[in-house]
Amino acid sequence: MGDGKKIISLADNHILLWDLQESSSQAVLASSASLEGKGQLRFTSGRWSPHHNCTQVATASDTTLRGWDTRSMSQIYCIENAHGQLVRDLDFNPNKQYYLASCGDDCKVKFWDTRNVTEPVKTLEEHSHWVWNVRYNHSHDQLVLTGSSDSRVILSNMVSISSEPFGHLVDDDDISDQEDHRSEEKSKEPLQDNVIATYEEHEDSVYAVDWSSADPWLFASLSYDGRLVINRVPRALKYHILL
Repeated sequence: MGDGKKIISLADNHILLWDLQESSSQAVLASSASLEGKGQLRFTSGRWSPHHNCTQVATASDTTLRGWDTRSMSQIYCIENAHGQLVRDLDFNPNKQYYLASCGDDCKVKFWDTRNVTEPVKTLEEHSHWVWNVRYNHSHDQLVLTGSSDSRVILSNMVSISSEPFGHLVDDDDISDQEDHRSEEKSKEPLQDNVIATYEEHEDSVYAVDWSSADPWLFASLSYDGRLVINRVPRALKYHILL
């Protein structure tokens, strides 16, 4: 992340920060840290935060989420028992710096504010088996994609905890006084979260979902049987978000 000169790798219970040297093809180990505690602790997933000058990383190990400051390789937050079972994946909101989504074998997707980790801000319970992937849309962070071994891909509209909880606000110059008044009343209430669509083209466990880096309305999913499905955000919702 950032200038592209740093890489994080997770190996068993070690988190390693590598520095890519400009003048050579070698990567130098800059610093590292280890999980300590009882049992066989190991990392299952990790994610760079796009915020804080790219100095923070979140990791999952068993049922726990941890945040790390890569400058000192020290823990900055710890969410124990974030999920009832193994945490499979996590992702940062690209537009709200403290917001993090996680998913796991308890069939849930949870949204966290890392400044207050006592309980999740929101929980989704739409899947009926392990949730393997959660991904925020890069441009419109209310759009959240999840894939599960229940063979389904779910597109959710998490607008209440997005960067635009009141929807797209219209410029005052473009509307009449009457419309302005209506718009003002409407904007007092945050829009409702909901499941936009459930995609059931897969016949086996969905192990990966991701958004296109070129088109914010396009996403792909991949299942165990090798089926790759590409879908679009429904046109009506696209225009609702844009207009």
